[in-house]
Amino acid sequence: MSRVVAEDYSPSRDSGTMPFYTQSISMDFTNHHPQPPFSSTATSSTLGQLLKNVGDVRREATGNGSETPVHQILELGSTNLEVPRSIPFVLSFNNLTYSVKVRRKFRLRSILPSRNIHRTGATTDSDPVGGESLSTTTKTLLNDISGEARDGEILAVLGASGSGKSTLIDALANRIAKGSLKGTKTLNGEVMESRMLRVISAYVMQDDLLFPMLTVEETLMFAAEFRLPRSLSKSKKRLRVQALIEQLGLKNAAKTVIGDEGHRGVSGGERRRVSIGIDIIHDPIILFLDEPTSGLDSTSAFMVVKVLQRIAQSGSIVIMSVHQPSYRILGLLDRLIFLSRGQTVYSGSPMSLPVYFSDFGHPIPDSENRTEYALDLIRDLEGSPGGTKSLVEFNKSWHNLKLSRNGRGEPDGGGLSLKEAISAAISKGKLVSGATNNDAVSPNSMVPTFANPVWKEMAVLSRRSFMNSRRVPELFGVRLGAVMVTGFILATVFWQLDSSPKGVQERLGFFAFAMSTTFYTCADALPVFLQERYIFMRETAYNAYRRSSYVLSHGLVVLPSLIFLSFAFAATTFWAVGLDGGFSGFLFYFLIIFASFWAGSSFVTFLSGVVPHVMLGYTIVVAILAYFLLFSGFFINRDRIPSYWIWFHYLSLVKYPYEAVLQNEFQDAAKCFVRGVQIFDQSPLVEAPTSLKLKLLESMSKTLGMKITSSTCLTTGADVLQQQDITGLSKWNCLWVTVAWGFLFRILFYVSLLLGSKNKRR
Repeated sequence: MSRVVAEDYSPSRDSGTMPFYTQSISMDFTNHHPQPPFSSTATSSTLGQLLKNVGDVRREATGNGSETPVHQILELGSTNLEVPRSIPFVLSFNNLTYSVKVRRKFRLRSILPSRNIHRTGATTDSDPVGGESLSTTTKTLLNDISGEARDGEILAVLGASGSGKSTLIDALANRIAKGSLKGTKTLNGEVMESRMLRVISAYVMQDDLLFPMLTVEETLMFAAEFRLPRSLSKSKKRLRVQALIEQLGLKNAAKTVIGDEGHRGVSGGERRRVSIGIDIIHDPIILFLDEPTSGLDSTSAFMVVKVLQRIAQSGSIVIMSVHQPSYRILGLLDRLIFLSRGQTVYSGSPMSLPVYFSDFGHPIPDSENRTEYALDLIRDLEGSPGGTKSLVEFNKSWHNLKLSRNGRGEPDGGGLSLKEAISAAISKGKLVSGATNNDAVSPNSMVPTFANPVWKEMAVLSRRSFMNSRRVPELFGVRLGAVMVTGFILATVFWQLDSSPKGVQERLGFFAFAMSTTFYTCADALPVFLQERYIFMRETAYNAYRRSSYVLSHGLVVLPSLIFLSFAFAATTFWAVGLDGGFSGFLFYFLIIFASFWAGSSFVTFLSGVVPHVMLGYTIVVAILAYFLLFSGFFINRDRIPSYWIWFHYLSLVKYPYEAVLQNEFQDAAKCFVRGVQIFDQSPLVEAPTSLKLKLLESMSKTLGMKITSSTCLTTGADVLQQQDITGLSKWNCLWVTVAWGFLFRILFYVSLLLGSKNKRR
C-alpha cells in the first residue's frame, strides 16, 4: 500500500529557500532497485484527486487548512477513497531521425586532397552528398533514437550541450515540422495525430515566460480560465488553483508578483514551478519539459523534480531534459536516455548504469556520481579519434541481449487501446477540458480542441490585459504626456489662426503635423506584442485559446486608451488653434483623430507580428511613416506626384485623415480666405503700398470684365480644397477608409500570427 506522508516544514524566504509541501513515498525495494511507482495493477489517483485528498486531510486536521499537521499520513490505497487502478499509457518512439541543412564554411582544405576521418554522431562538414550542394551541408541532430516512456514515471534525457536533448524533446512534443522528422511515435500502439497531442499534452519551455506584474495566484487562475471548461464554476476553478498552489509548494508566494528586472518578485525556483503549474492545470496525460532545472541551485532543482515526480505518480507521462542531475535528483528519475551528438549511448534505468558501464569496461567508482561519471566518459570518447561509435554499438548489443533474456517485455498500454485508455483517464478526472468519455467516438473527438468558446477567451484575455496595464500605469501616462505636450506645443505655436492667406498655409501645416503625430505616437505599441510574443506562442501552441480570440481582444483592449488620447488631443488643439465648424466640426475632428490612432495602432501591431526585434521595428515604423507623410499630399499635390509613385499616395495612411480634416475645415462655402488686396500677400507685391494694390485691382477688373474691390472674396474654402487637389472622397468616406485601414492591419496581424507562430522547427 502506497502512502503519502505530509511532513512539517518551515519556509524561509530570506534565506533563499522556497516553501515546499514535502511528501515521502513508501516503495518496495528489490536489490536496491526501486520499482516504478505505478504499474498496470497498482492503485493510483489523478492529480486532481490527489490534491483534493491532501486538502481534505489538511482541513480535517486543522479545521481551516491554514497549517499542515505534523506527519499526517494519507492512505492513498485505502478502500474508503475508492481510488481506481492506474490507467496505463505508453509513449513509444522508434528510429527518430532529424537533419537540417546548414551553410558550409569555405575552407582551404575543402579544395585540397585530404584524408577524411569519420566519426559517429552528428555529421560535420564533409563532401557534398545527396541533397547537398557546395554551399550547404547536412547536419544530423537526431540519429535513430528509440525508447519509451510510461505513465507514473519520469523519463530524463541527458547529455552535454549540443547533444540533442532539446531536439529530442521537441521531436516527441511534435514541435518539429512533419516532413522533417523521420521515424514513428505512438501512444498505446497508435500513431498520435498533431491535434490530439496538443490537447492531451503540455510543454514547459526552458525560459519562464510569465507576465511579471501578475501574482502567482492570478497567473494560475488565468491558466485555469483558459484551460478548464466554462461548465466548471468559478469557485471550482479557484479551488483547483488553490490545491495546485499547495501541491507546487507556492502557498507563501501566492500573493507575490512574478517580478522582473525592475520589480522584485518570486525566486527562480518558485518561478519555475509556476511555469509548470500553468501547463498542468488541466491535468495532461503527457508533460514535456525542456531543462526545468536549468539556472536553479541544487535545492530548488530538487524541489522542482520532486513536483514532477508527484505529477508522474498522478498518472501522467513526464519527459524532461536535464543537463547534469545531482545525486538526489537521480534518485527521483525512472528512465534515462544519454545522447551524444544525436545518438543514443545509453537507455535504461538509473540503477543499471553501474552494470552497463562495467560491462563496457569502464566501471563507475563508488565515490563518483553516476551521471557525472557517465557524462565525463562520453565527453572523453567524443574527443577521441573513434568518437562514441563503440559506446553506441555497445548500447545496441546490450539492449538486444536484455531483450533476448527478458522476452518482449510488457505490452504497450497494458492491452488497452488509446481510446479506452483516454476514456478511462477522463472518467478518473484527467484532461479537465470539457472532455467526454463516450466510447462511440474516436480518440481525436473525445477531447475538444479548445476548452472555451471565442467570447469567453476574449473576455479572459481582455481582463488579463487590463490588469497588466493597471499594474503599470506609467506606460499609459508617458503616452498621454507625449500627446498632451505635442498638443500644447501645437496649440501655442498655431494660436488662433486667422482667415488670411497666411492663415490658410499655417492651417495646412498644422493639419499635416497633427495627423502625422497621431501615427508617430502609436509607435510605443510596438514592444507590447514583442514582449508577449513568446507567452502567446507558448499558450497557443497547446490550444489554451484561439489566435483569433487574441487578435480580437487585443483590438478591443486598446480602444478605451485610444478614445481618451483622441479626446485629449482634440480638446487641446481644436479651439486653441481656432479651427472652424463649431461643435459638429469638433466632433468630426475627434472622430478622425480617433480613426488615425486606430489605424496607426493597428499598423504598428501588424509590424510587431512581423518584425522580431524592437529596435528594428522602430526603424521600420519611423521610415514608413515618413514616407506616408511625404506622399500624403501636403508636400506635393496629387497631380504633381510622378505616375510611378502615385500608388504610394493611395497607400499612405496619412493621406485620408489629412484630406478629411481639410474638408472639415474648409467646407463652409460662405467663408472667405482671400479678399481684395490680400491676393498680393503671396507675391513680391506684398510690401507695395495699398494705393498701388488698389490701382492694380482696378486694372484687373477692366481686363476681366468684373468689379474687384478690397472687400471682394477671391478665394473660398472650396477653392483651397481645389488648389490642394482634394476632390476625390468626401470627409466621411475618408473617415471610413481610415477605419478600414485599421481593420485590414488587424487581419494582417492575424495572418502573421498564423504563419509566424507555429513554434516548430523546420
